[in-house]
Amino acid sequence: MPNRAASPTATPQPEFLPVFRLGLLVLLMFACARIAMPFVAVILWSIILAVMLYPLHVRLMARMGNKWSATLIGLVGIALILVPTVLLATSMASSLSTLVTGLQQHTLTIPPPPAKLAGLPVVGERLNEAWTAFAANTPAAIAKYGPMLKAPAQKAAGAIGQLAAAELLFVLSFGIAAVFVAYAKGATNFARRIITAVTGSPARGAHIVNMSGVTIRGVAVGIVGVAAIQALILALGFFVAGVPGAGILTLAVFLLGIVQIPATILTLPVIAYVFATSPIGLASVFAVWALVGGLSDNFLKPILLGRGMDVPMPVILIGVIGGMIADGLIGLFVGPVVLAIGWVLFTEWLDERVAPPKPETKAAA
Repeated sequence: MPNRAASPTATPQPEFLPVFRLGLLVLLMFACARIAMPFVAVILWSIILAVMLYPLHVRLMARMGNKWSATLIGLVGIALILVPTVLLATSMASSLSTLVTGLQQHTLTIPPPPAKLAGLPVVGERLNEAWTAFAANTPAAIAKYGPMLKAPAQKAAGAIGQLAAAELLFVLSFGIAAVFVAYAKGATNFARRIITAVTGSPARGAHIVNMSGVTIRGVAVGIVGVAAIQALILALGFFVAGVPGAGILTLAVFLLGIVQIPATILTLPVIAYVFATSPIGLASVFAVWALVGGLSDNFLKPILLGRGMDVPMPVILIGVIGGMIADGLIGLFVGPVVLAIGWVLFTEWLDERVAPPKPETKAAA
């Protein structure tokens, strides 16, 4: 009998099957992105903190070991966030409790407004009138000005809620950053594999990973570090000159430095105030100190911002400002990294596409 065993043949696939597979892949990517989206900010901050803290981890690891060093960094970072927050919340709760008790028992006393308050331009008379009303009869003043204070109170409550959410975000970020630091080599190799798969070049993947780390550390030192140094310089002048609200002014200088707004916008009115309220000698010394401190970022930033980077400083500075405008504080670090990667890929593309001109050869005589 003839052998009727059929030879294996390929089963023809329907034409719509590749499109169906592509649709399933897109659906899976969408589902994964939708689930991971609430954690994007936490993961980004964790990566940024891990990159910034890794040099410290290397130093501690030589004495304490890998896991103990990472644990110490995570615990100290969380404590630095939680301890001031708990102290501030306790103080605010105590003050609020005292205020509510005083209002209920009619024992709250408000001192009269200072004599100079009415002399302030534009708002002086209204502030003096409202302060006097609260000092004379607090319940009546609350009944009169309560509707006006409702909207600012709601905004303040919303700001407090946002601050609490930000605190929780940073606590989680420090905890995850400690894990990233402990497994830094594996995380770095994973990032290098992803970028290599996208770019198709292992050397380019390693270069981009290294450049991203250098850029994050450079921004931390060149932007946040310079803002902190400038704030400390001006804080010394504020406290020595006895400027009211020196702590708030110091915080304002630090925030202005981060968002790249000149601190002289704030120091010039303070200098005018010190000249109006202090002896001429003290005011002159403070004016020189405040002007030098307000302009210190102009020579500190070029020194610290571009250290160790092979990307032009204008590219990094544009990334810092643009990232801050687009994505807030996290954009301060993400912006320059994205622009730096784009700059490197663009220059490499130019080097590949545009060959250098060949030197001209003289014809033999």
